[in-house]
Amino acid sequence: MKRLRLLPVLALGPALAACVGGLRSNAPPIASYVLRAAPAPAAGAPQGIAASLRVLQPTAAPGFGSDRILILSSDGHLDFYAASRWAASLPAVVEQLAVETLRRAGPWRTVEGSRGAFPTDYVLDIRIRRFDADYGSDSAGGSAAPLVHVALDCSVGRSSGRELIASFSAERTVAAEHNRLGAVVAAFQRAADEALAEIDARATAAVNSSRAPSPP
Repeated sequence: MKRLRLLPVLALGPALAACVGGLRSNAPPIASYVLRAAPAPAAGAPQGIAASLRVLQPTAAPGFGSDRILILSSDGHLDFYAASRWAASLPAVVEQLAVETLRRAGPWRTVEGSRGAFPTDYVLDIRIRRFDADYGSDSAGGSAAPLVHVALDCSVGRSSGRELIASFSAERTVAAEHNRLGAVVAAFQRAADEALAEIDARATAAVNSSRAPSPP
């Protein structure tokens, strides 16, 4: 299978993306992709805690803040898949996925997004360090399917006074089954699901530890 075609990073004018003045564009239609939270476990859910959590709007490392589905090329620079994108900017996609995941699988009393109307006891800050399909590693060279990397650096703190109680990173690498965009997006989904499950567990443990009574 040939390597997926890359589109150079150029600013394309609206006239190239739509029919203007009766002229038809030859540009391929752009496909938008979404990531969905994994279903809640049928049994064995963690014990609930009487604490609420707000997921702040994530920040992103340079180059990772757009809606492009990014590729790390063999020469070490970032490209993106042609005629495709996330349904929103990557920080917005990660925020929504984190909120959905923690609501479904986590023990929190409530989970709010960055624009939630209600106050919360704790906040979760996420920085997107990596969210890319890597064609540069030895195991993903040439026409091989890429390795998908998701790396999220997190901080958990009390809303009152923004007191930091824990910092940690959740990283996952998943090999795409094929060198096709559908398989690559599926690998992103799996890597993000696993990273967010770890974030949920570690944030819960941090909050429980911070709420435990001090020994006499």
